[in-house]
Amino acid sequence: MRHITILGSTGSIGTSTLDVVARHPDRFRITALTANSQADLLFQQCLRFKPRYAVMLDAAAATMLRQRVREAGLDTEVLSGAAALEQVAVLPEVDAVMAAIVGAAGLRPTLAAAYAGKRILLANKETLVMAGNVFMDAVHASGAMLLPIDSEHNAIFQALPRGYDGDLSAHGVRRILLTASGGPFRDTPLGELQDVTPEQACAHPNWVMGRKISVDSASMMNKGLEVIEAHWLFDAGADDIQVVVHPQSVIHSLVEYVDGSVLAQLGNPDMRTPIAYGLAYPERIDAGVVPLDLFKVATMNFTAPDFKRFPCLALAYQALRAAGTAPAILNAANEVAVAAFLDKQIPFLSIPRVIETVLDALPASPVGSLDDVLAADDEARRAAQQQTRKIGR
Repeated sequence: MRHITILGSTGSIGTSTLDVVARHPDRFRITALTANSQADLLFQQCLRFKPRYAVMLDAAAATMLRQRVREAGLDTEVLSGAAALEQVAVLPEVDAVMAAIVGAAGLRPTLAAAYAGKRILLANKETLVMAGNVFMDAVHASGAMLLPIDSEHNAIFQALPRGYDGDLSAHGVRRILLTASGGPFRDTPLGELQDVTPEQACAHPNWVMGRKISVDSASMMNKGLEVIEAHWLFDAGADDIQVVVHPQSVIHSLVEYVDGSVLAQLGNPDMRTPIAYGLAYPERIDAGVVPLDLFKVATMNFTAPDFKRFPCLALAYQALRAAGTAPAILNAANEVAVAAFLDKQIPFLSIPRVIETVLDALPASPVGSLDDVLAADDEARRAAQQQTRKIGR
């Protein structure tokens, strides 16, 4: 029996994880569930999975949940606040931590799980984007097992040779091919992008995702963040990672070898596949996913990314090459800009403009500790907020 903490259980990754867990009650036990403020949904999850702990980041939501849990006669202890997230990530009885909190808020509890030597199912991009060297040092020092859950990185993990130790050339790897759907605006005339709405940006053609990550997909910042993730996960340089636009989202990523072989992982676009792989690794279990019908897919297309259409992708490569605090600055500016777009304060095309302005204004500096990362994050957010206010006037 594997005991699991889910950081971000009410989001799309969290709910998909619970769906897989529910299919295998003999293998998995939920020890802790956490959420930001969705007390109603977390209460329903507590009713079904009866965790030992439930954490709400929002104090008022925690009070509401605590009362409902008490009235229902559950033994679940309700905690609140950021410190409680870290607490349930390092519980001695917990074997695996699903890190699915979106944004910088997921950094500290995921890092705590790394220091504690847990099996980490990493779906939070920002942990590696913001603090890649700090996080990877913690993983290596503690002996934690790091399993990527993003469909692309999970696919790469599966296509790399077993026992891969971070040296591409030693394992005969020429490069990593990171696939991207191109999002909802892949073929939209450039002149029409200025007026797109948040609703249009969130209407992904293939994947069901949260609003923030959907906007990142529309701008291809999501893929840029994944390039930075791939750098840390697989010790690959910027020139070793090629983004390939693949609209069907059937091939989730590929690894090209020096002998001319290219290994790919295919499947329907359903996050339960990589989640199940991470939960049961090295075994494979039923994820509830419909089998891929190649005859129905029939055709698969591949194109190079258009950096003029998707400047956010170019900015991510720029930040990766700059190193140091640059990726944290990039991520912070993007989070602020996306939030402003979703609140209809700035137009869609202003997202990369805000990010570029902040990157230019805040030169990258070395990262020696988490404090360096958090300081850069804070400064970049303030600079980005200033830019969004200027645009919104």
